[in-house]
Amino acid sequence: MATVETVKGPVDSSELGRTLVHEHVFVLGEEYRLNYDTDWDEEQKVADAVRDLNDLKSAGIDTIFDPTVLGLGRYIPRIQKVAAQTELNIVVATGLYTYNDLPHQFEHRGPGLLFDQPEPLVEMFVKDIREGIADTGVRAAFLKCVIEEPGLTPGVERVMRAVGQASAETGAPVTVHTNPHTRSGLVAQKVLAEEGVDLTKVVLGHSGDSDDIGYLMELADNGSLLGMDRFGLDVYLPTERRVDTIVELIRRGYLDKLTLAHDASCYIDYFTPEERFQMQPNWNFRHIPDDVLPMLLEKGLSEDDIDTMLVANPRRYFE
Repeated sequence: MATVETVKGPVDSSELGRTLVHEHVFVLGEEYRLNYDTDWDEEQKVADAVRDLNDLKSAGIDTIFDPTVLGLGRYIPRIQKVAAQTELNIVVATGLYTYNDLPHQFEHRGPGLLFDQPEPLVEMFVKDIREGIADTGVRAAFLKCVIEEPGLTPGVERVMRAVGQASAETGAPVTVHTNPHTRSGLVAQKVLAEEGVDLTKVVLGHSGDSDDIGYLMELADNGSLLGMDRFGLDVYLPTERRVDTIVELIRRGYLDKLTLAHDASCYIDYFTPEERFQMQPNWNFRHIPDDVLPMLLEKGLSEDDIDTMLVANPRRYFE
């Protein structure tokens, strides 16, 4: 057992229950919102999020891991308002989200740069984990970085190595947004391992976008958990093929390497709610409990198999 920090405070890992490992409450550009989103209603958006998370709780999910970090609009006071009105656990992260370059705040500060100093990203991430995010008192429980189609750009590598160093220093686990079609999970594993990260404490996010069994087995054989975490985003891979991939991986003995989620959100400013539903009608928090779990059971999985993916594996991520 281990202590896991949630928005409302620490809980024992045994209390996490059924967990979706990659969901977002809010994804939005705060600078854009403050200047251009004239329709934003703070109270209503918080109320909508409370409704959605309470609905998810009623569907049998007890916890979500929310990897919304710098670059995705993380604002913890708003998350605290939501958390205060739901029994569902929200576990938040620290890190930085970029496909290419770092924000300009880090362009000149760091090892070998104009202002030569220890990596400020590591200091930020460690503070979020050990002391809390800003002045909220909420501690991040895990770290997040990204390696997308552009690959290991200088900015991406710098963030990834900072995440790795912070993980090695604090023991906090890591989630990586990967692009399985470029096999970037293997690159992430290499870099994180070089920084001293225990690869068994890494979730390779968006692995479920691929049904390349050989690639997924290679990642799992290196020790990491596979994030089968974009259910409902059929534009990347239809649900049926995602389910079949999980069934095949379990048949080959990888049950203890699989985690589930949607990568959905209560609110995302990339689309209007109408556009999001039109584009991907199943991309919502109820798709797994209502549709995916019955499909998995129909294909021969047991309730114990489901609990391994939803309870035991996320719990082991922290233990």
